[in-house]
Amino acid sequence: MYKILVIQTAFIGDSILTLPMIEKLKELYHISIIDVLAIPSTKEIFESSPVVNQVYVIDKKNKQKGLFSIYKFSKELKANNYNVIYSPHRSYRSAIITKLLNPEKSYSFSKSNFKFLYTNIVQYQKDIHEVQRNLDLISYPYDNETWKMIPKIEISKNSKNKVDEHFVNLRTEDKYAAIAPGSIWETKKYSENYFTEVIKSLVNYSFIVYLIGSKDDEKLCESILKKSGQVVKNVAGKFSLIESIEFLKRMEILIANDSAPTHLGVCANIPVLTIYCSTVKNYGFYPYNKKSSYISYDNLSCKPCGIHGHNKCPINTFDCGNLLKPEKVISKIKEMLNDRN
Repeated sequence: MYKILVIQTAFIGDSILTLPMIEKLKELYHISIIDVLAIPSTKEIFESSPVVNQVYVIDKKNKQKGLFSIYKFSKELKANNYNVIYSPHRSYRSAIITKLLNPEKSYSFSKSNFKFLYTNIVQYQKDIHEVQRNLDLISYPYDNETWKMIPKIEISKNSKNKVDEHFVNLRTEDKYAAIAPGSIWETKKYSENYFTEVIKSLVNYSFIVYLIGSKDDEKLCESILKKSGQVVKNVAGKFSLIESIEFLKRMEILIANDSAPTHLGVCANIPVLTIYCSTVKNYGFYPYNKKSSYISYDNLSCKPCGIHGHNKCPINTFDCGNLLKPEKVISKIKEMLNDRN
């Protein structure tokens, strides 16, 4: 039995975009056990994959923050005797853990920190999608279309029933749209007032609009709800990640920032419109399923100002968000909805 470990201790979006790679690993090594090393917030994602055997959690912000705790953690994990390790995550911590586990082979990218600790290095292609980069890591062949895989997600009956409860008293002819206004980076967030204008437009087209997000997005969603004064429901913090995917399957469209909900929408395989403020599509994290799209104001010398965004606009203008007027976003939504019909 071939034993494989995938190390992905990055954000939620990065983790979701690792799932196609893991599924293809199982295809390449059919008689194998695939474990994943993740962080607490992404454990659920990997546990919901039908091809993942076991998810190990490293709390790199607390319990396993220091080098000694990493050494102790790795020593315990080494008992699994992995034959090969793939690390799409490029941190020095991932490299050290890989070296301590001492597999026969290990793979990471040319942009990885401490890359000399891996036995095999794969060139990081910056101008392709993250899913493609991850498939390159395992040398899986693809063409312009075959890489666009919708990850397989399993959800429990209880979780599915929890989502269904929100639609019991609603009519089958109702149309639903979701808006995810949050992000951990402020310069990735489209304006509250602009989102309000987008909501008013959707309501005028007879949509029931749901504001979605994590527990941390509750106040933001509530603020937008109060400004909109329309048929809007705030469900931020009500669902887990996997439940959110199930919830989104009921939506006609999702409008989101360049953040995790974009990738949840892809998993639900619904039309997703991603709004790029300080970041750009070319970083490789855009929605790739059919009928999804993106919108961005790019005629700026300061854009992009960083791959992850910032807590504040570096030049105090936030033109990347302010100049992308809601009328443009509304026009794009109409175009997508017409294409869907």
